[in-house]
Amino acid sequence: MPTAEIPDETTVTPGGRPAEAVETIQREMTAFARRARASAGRMHPELSLVSYTLLGHLEERDGCRATDLAAHYALDKSTVSRQVSTLERTGLVERRVDPDDHRVQVLHLTAAGRHILAQVTESRRTAFRERLADWPEEDLVRFAAYLERYNAWQEAAPGADQD
Repeated sequence: MPTAEIPDETTVTPGGRPAEAVETIQREMTAFARRARASAGRMHPELSLVSYTLLGHLEERDGCRATDLAAHYALDKSTVSRQVSTLERTGLVERRVDPDDHRVQVLHLTAAGRHILAQVTESRRTAFRERLADWPEEDLVRFAAYLERYNAWQEAAPGADQD
């Protein structure tokens, strides 16, 4: 894999960072997000990237309320409601009464939801493995650490992330 050239740009952002590097990061992350949305549709035509993400969260948490999904992903409740309705109609998610509070409904994956999530997850892993196959291990480790660091910023400063 060719190493990115280091620009000899002297313009810096107000935070003292090279402006060209910040612009490149923004552009490349936008391209990554576009590719992720497009590939989600190819992996399963009825499963958008948002739907895939919500299913993954439900599996990880073994169910949760729709309001918890909205809060976790900083999405509008109506957006989550539409997504959940679609997932329910397609039989991937079901609502169950919370045994501790019968006023609350908890969303859970159905068997079909678990099956489709597993299929899409494996397809995504395969795609990532193929794309990164020729990267040296130290680059992979460094890239993973940078992504974790970048994504941890939102957790440290809630509401401040403007991706």
